[in-house]
Amino acid sequence: MPTTIKLDPVTRIEGHLEIEVTVDTVKGEQQVIDAKSSGTMFRGFEIILQGRDPRDAAMLSQRICGVCPVSHAMASCRNLDDAFGVTVPENGRLMRNLVLGANFVQSHILHFYHLTALDYIDTTGILDIAPWAPRYVTPDMVGGTLAQTLVGHYVAALEMRRKTHQMGALFGGKLPCVSSFVAGGCTEVVSAEKIASFRSLLDEARAFVDNVYVPDVLAVAGLFPEYYEIGTGCGNLLAYGAFDLDASGNNKLFAPGRYTDGTTGQMNLAEINEHVKYSWYTEATGTLNPADGVTDPDPDKPSAYSWCKAPRYGDQVHELGPLARMWINGDYTNGISVLDRLAARALETKVIADAMDGWLDELEVGASGYAEPSLPQTATGVGLTEAPRGALGHWMEITDGTISRYQVVTPTAWNTSPRDDLDQLGPTEAALIGTPVADLEQPIEVLRVVHSFDPCLACGVHLARPDDRARGTKVLIQPGIA
Repeated sequence: MPTTIKLDPVTRIEGHLEIEVTVDTVKGEQQVIDAKSSGTMFRGFEIILQGRDPRDAAMLSQRICGVCPVSHAMASCRNLDDAFGVTVPENGRLMRNLVLGANFVQSHILHFYHLTALDYIDTTGILDIAPWAPRYVTPDMVGGTLAQTLVGHYVAALEMRRKTHQMGALFGGKLPCVSSFVAGGCTEVVSAEKIASFRSLLDEARAFVDNVYVPDVLAVAGLFPEYYEIGTGCGNLLAYGAFDLDASGNNKLFAPGRYTDGTTGQMNLAEINEHVKYSWYTEATGTLNPADGVTDPDPDKPSAYSWCKAPRYGDQVHELGPLARMWINGDYTNGISVLDRLAARALETKVIADAMDGWLDELEVGASGYAEPSLPQTATGVGLTEAPRGALGHWMEITDGTISRYQVVTPTAWNTSPRDDLDQLGPTEAALIGTPVADLEQPIEVLRVVHSFDPCLACGVHLARPDDRARGTKVLIQPGIA
């Protein structure tokens, strides 16, 4: 008879994600044969924003997530810029890029050192207190000198994250939530002192990325080469693009596009829709483009198992994130796997940090970064950007001067989505299929796959009912099911 093993809540992710995997022996190896990814809390920000002044959206939507609020500020402000018909001045574009870039650097450092690296190293005798214990210790984990080095870099990364927050706050007003991003640009004033301070901190960050972060990722990758074959998933990638390089918005550091069925192509927003067959939303909200999207929860829906909808492009499953951005940009095309996601994220961090140095040179001291817009009575808008974890979109309708519709589709909603109306697995679910599991009591392999996506359910979900669907993150293992 099948046995269900419920593990302690899995730490080192953002928010509350439940992963259920079914493990069986296939060709003499224990491996995952089925998977379910469940967001266990309800997103309510689209409802909260209805009836409000559109200019409130940039401030309120940042509270969706404390790790990537700058991305939400950027998406919301681009949404407002579009609806208001305002062109952002050059200083505004550059300051937005610099603050967003600082947030990317800190988030990518956070992901590797504080959320993922401990899946690969045995910290016994190095970190023996909470929150590093209790923990999994498996035979393939790295110990000794390399483990000690990585733990030292774990601590150094905490300081580097603080400095990247300081860096972003110079033009953001403050971080993690930014106060200077508004419709029409960025309200901070550029001074020579701020540029010098930003550059000094950036030089430290670039040195850390070049001399510590990238080498550490490559060192781990060299010791776990099998993970270039594990976690391949759906094989399709999608990005909205980010970091405008000129006022047109058409030239970006990371280009928009998609990689579908082995071919790179253009992206058409009209092809995006959200399925809800297995999500706790009414059927009437299903298969809608976000521009027409509706947030109408149905917590008692019998077929559902997630509060995340299932976003799809042309009804096909696509993965988002640094690997998608780097692949579509032509900067990294080694493969799609657990290690490819880690490597692409580290290399992307270098690309962004290096680009920020050039953006500092383009700033004009004393020039305004803000163009005051007029509030329309009726308008629609869309704001697309990238969060550290992947493509982020905000859609809005304005009626009688207030928000009548607001929809947010986050990267984790794509990556941890449940099955769709065609019963296709979501990206994380698909990536788990075939993953070997050596020890059912310590399914570290499952965690390595999940963590490679850097899931952020804080973005995907928010308000909770006090039942067992909201009680943390756990992995359920069901061995022996054919």
